[in-house]
Amino acid sequence: MLGVTTRDGRNRIVEQAEERSLHIDHDLCQKARSELTNPRLRLSAEMAWMPGVSPRMAEKLVMSLLDDPISARSERELPELARANFMAAAIELISANESAPSVADYIHTFARVVEHIDSEDVLRDINEDRAISGFPEVRGVEVIDEELSARRKSYRNALKQLLDSMDPGKLVETMTDAVVMATDNGHEQGPTLIHELVDTYELETQGFLQKEYENIGALVESVKDAAPRGERAVAPIIDKLDKIARNWDRVAQPIQLSARSRGIDHKHSRDVAYELRELGIELHNEYGMLDQAHRMTEILQELFAELPEVAERLGEDAEVIAGLRNQERERIENKEKWERDITYQAEIGMVFKDTLSISSKGVYWKGRGYPLESISRVRWGGVRHSINGIPSGTNYTIAFGDNKSEQVVQLSKESIYIGFIEAFWRAVCARLMFYMVEALEKGQSFSFGDMKVKDGAVILVKHKFLGSEQILLGWHDVQVWSADGNFSIGSKNDKKIYGSSSYISDWNTHLIEQIIRSGFKKGVSKLSDTFK
Repeated sequence: MLGVTTRDGRNRIVEQAEERSLHIDHDLCQKARSELTNPRLRLSAEMAWMPGVSPRMAEKLVMSLLDDPISARSERELPELARANFMAAAIELISANESAPSVADYIHTFARVVEHIDSEDVLRDINEDRAISGFPEVRGVEVIDEELSARRKSYRNALKQLLDSMDPGKLVETMTDAVVMATDNGHEQGPTLIHELVDTYELETQGFLQKEYENIGALVESVKDAAPRGERAVAPIIDKLDKIARNWDRVAQPIQLSARSRGIDHKHSRDVAYELRELGIELHNEYGMLDQAHRMTEILQELFAELPEVAERLGEDAEVIAGLRNQERERIENKEKWERDITYQAEIGMVFKDTLSISSKGVYWKGRGYPLESISRVRWGGVRHSINGIPSGTNYTIAFGDNKSEQVVQLSKESIYIGFIEAFWRAVCARLMFYMVEALEKGQSFSFGDMKVKDGAVILVKHKFLGSEQILLGWHDVQVWSADGNFSIGSKNDKKIYGSSSYISDWNTHLIEQIIRSGFKKGVSKLSDTFK
């Protein structure tokens, strides 16, 4: 506006403001003069320009923007803040005809540049220009950090405006490609700017995802209503369900990948995955539709691969939840098949290896054996680790014991963990769940974490500012959820009343969860009615 540079002094700025006010709006020129001659206000303008870049080079770069804005990502020799500002300006000029992969690559590069802006470097570059222009130096990086926060907000706004200018299909493709590149398909943390952009994207797609979620729920119910009429009645409805689930996943994909890179799951996607999984189980166990159940499994594997908890926490195939009694009878009728299903063996350890095995003879670890019927408690789970925000692997724990002793297995191989749990569930967990349900019906209660489970109710803790008290609630008065490695139960009407039990630390948490969730699905008021 004034035609001055970061190295011009106060007199030059005043002269230019007077000169330009003869040709353009006087008030704007005076406002610009005031901002550039006030050391504190000046900092915002300096940091929105190109600190550390000579005036001649800055002018050359600005002129180049009009010719090819997308090439701004190739200016690698600029200081990081100057490069970020240059790329942010170019965002406003990107053509609507630019392809989604090209724009996504630009967003990814831009986010990486912003991530590497260093406050100390910015302070040094600004003070070098101020030494020439005669303005007092900026003291300390605190004010730099404040201005950087404002700059990052402006970067987010620039990207949001770019995305808002696209048609919905191109927007989704661009967001997905950008997140895939920035997070290595969900395996790396990725730049902060990418995740902030995804959070904004999630808010704006919430209405669409909620509507599709309701459509999926309605089609699931339609499949259940049609199931008694046979596979021909079910197949066309599942075709529609497949289409809507894929549409859901296409829009939710950036959110899922961003969540995965941060070590969490996208709750709505997880809910959809579990609802489809339960449908597949019901089609197989209650109606014998193996082909359709297999199709549901394939849809889950293809669309929800970004949700490790679905596979990790439910280490059981589609034959368990609704068909436990049938599975138990099948084990008796076909002992050979059952023994194959529960047989698993693996070596654990880098140098000194120990063998973990399970079969009809029992569970063996480090030479000690437990008969299957003697095992009365189980627990398992995984803990993800990271170094400087970068995932570094997962440590898994499997523990089991009888009434006198216990064994704890620590391992890092996911394939061994999943393989053993699948066999372990069939061999031990089904029997323990039947035992728990029968004991509850006889009046016995079980404690899990800070909860006490009865047949027709649960005792939870009401958390107060000073002290706490135990509250008895019926099953229709509570809700359940999973978070941070815990299974939780809470009052529907009072957020202060809740309890939780750790999957990895508390015994039999996985089992009571399956019993309760299955009971909720049937709408029972007593857990003893769950498998009847």
